[in-house]
Amino acid sequence: MIRIILIDDDRAILNFMRIFLLQAGKFEVKTLQDSTKAYEILNSEEFDILLLDMDMPNVTGLDILKYIKKNNINIMTIVLTGVEDIDLAINAMKCGTSDYMLKPIHEEKLMTALDAASHKLELMKVEGEAEESLSFDSLKHKEAFEGIVTQDEKMLRIFRFVEKFAITDNSVLIWGESGTGKELIAKAIHRISERGDKKFVAVNAGAFANELFASEFFGHTKGSFTGAITDKKGFIEEANGGTLFLDEIGELSLPIQVKLLRVLQEEEFYRLGSTKNIKADVRIIAATNKDLFEEIKKGNFRKDLFFRLNINSIKLPPLKERSGDIQLLAYYFLEKFKKKNKKNTEKIAPTVINLLKSYSYPGNVRELMNIINSAIIVESGCELRKKSLPHYFLEKTHISGETINGMVPRNLQEVEREHIRKVLEYTRNNKTNAAKILGISRVNLIAKIKKYVLE
Repeated sequence: MIRIILIDDDRAILNFMRIFLLQAGKFEVKTLQDSTKAYEILNSEEFDILLLDMDMPNVTGLDILKYIKKNNINIMTIVLTGVEDIDLAINAMKCGTSDYMLKPIHEEKLMTALDAASHKLELMKVEGEAEESLSFDSLKHKEAFEGIVTQDEKMLRIFRFVEKFAITDNSVLIWGESGTGKELIAKAIHRISERGDKKFVAVNAGAFANELFASEFFGHTKGSFTGAITDKKGFIEEANGGTLFLDEIGELSLPIQVKLLRVLQEEEFYRLGSTKNIKADVRIIAATNKDLFEEIKKGNFRKDLFFRLNINSIKLPPLKERSGDIQLLAYYFLEKFKKKNKKNTEKIAPTVINLLKSYSYPGNVRELMNIINSAIIVESGCELRKKSLPHYFLEKTHISGETINGMVPRNLQEVEREHIRKVLEYTRNNKTNAAKILGISRVNLIAKIKKYVLE
């Protein structure tokens, strides 16, 4: 039985909620009207889930949340409040609340939130257990993490965590800087899940203009707008039965967020220009490199959508926090790109390894990959040498004062521009071959060529 404590200063709400929860047949329920006794009861008894009112005299719900966080009390919290207050909601999120619901409470939604909180609690307990043999070989589904090269303990713990919740059908939110491998983790979740033999559809939400995204995401019917000459399936239908990965979820416009929320809650959607609802059998995995708490505060991201996506959450560390992986990754990319580029480069010079280890990698693993790829294209010998490294990298590591066209690249876009330029030179401007080397579509390459004015 799951042990629940309900803290609210309204006796009528306590009585109603207690009866409702007991009738479900899977909860033990304790109620508390006097919030001043909350600290004492949370310290003296063990509960799985806390249902917490925010607006209470003397000791508020936020006070209790801060106390729980400060004292590392192992309990999942669902906030129930009668006041729509964005700042309060954000503070509650930062304190670790798993859901935030407005009164009057929708009973079905509450049960969904309780089930998600119960599952998350189980995962937290597993994550907190001491791992006697934490290694890649100790994973049950190590084949699912194909393409993720690491020996870092933080990453291996994330893999263990992924293995536990991947078998559910819950939504997942992956946090991490650009280039940390969010899509690779999403693919691992898909492979482990029961949907693993179905389609995995990856979409960069930031790559579409908002007016086009609705049509691409939900599909459209013939004649729904100028140029819609046939019916078209959207990303959701393409991923039917499988997994839809939405990268850069923070870039979605508010109207699209509303529609996505409907997909998550009602499991249905409408094509653009149609009044016929279509059932959506799809698992949503979202990723962001933005601070969604700040986006909610600014009014750019919906709080209810955040909680629907954040049922299970992963935060990927940047490469600078995985320094032990840098040499391992460098040799992995050396093997990968020497074959692609038909080079005989067999090793990396010690001076290059030292330089690679000294860099902070604002572009993370993707930037390291581009550095090695770029260097292999230039290198003519059997050892990857310092002189083959990108000029911007040498400048940043204080080894060379050389510049590109008199300017030192200062951000990841400039890194990408230089790398694409070098690959185009290497392929003699053959865009098909260049796209293969870069690992992107020819259409995407042409768009980047226009963006960076490389023609």
